Amino acid sequence: MPATEEQLASVGGDTDRYDAELRPELMRRAIAETQDFGCEVDIWKIEGVDAREDAEMLAKQTREGAGREGVVCVLLGRGASDEKVDQWLRVAAPVEGFVGFAIGRSIWWDALKGFLDGSLEREAAATQIAENYLRFIRVYEEQETAVA
Repeated sequence: MPATEEQLASVGGDTDRYDAELRPELMRRAIAETQDFGCEVDIWKIEGVDAREDAEMLAKQTREGAGREGVVCVLLGRGASDEKVDQWLRVAAPVEGFVGFAIGRSIWWDALKGFLDGSLEREAAATQIAENYLRFIRVYEEQETAVA
């Protein structure tokens, strides 16, 4: 969720502080409001958060209420850097309720740009996308099994 001007001002204009201090609770509230409205979601796409406690809070909220014990979460990469996405994967992987990720741009953006501008051949672009995808899988699985 992008910050409003007021929210950003409350953290001194620092988007990293917004992400760490405000966004997780705003996300939890959005999930709760959606549930209160009567929308039942089986798989929540959750934007990456910096702290495990926040990932746990969000996963717990998705399962609040009767009939939601099977609800799961997948992590979104938000088009962030590989390093940031790795951090979010490591945070979410061991949390009960997270079952994987739905990362897009972090996997294919540079390869697609290279292919479209002619600096990468089709096969090289496909290989780069596959390697990026497999690397994120390894990061997620290593953290998931390290804690299990």
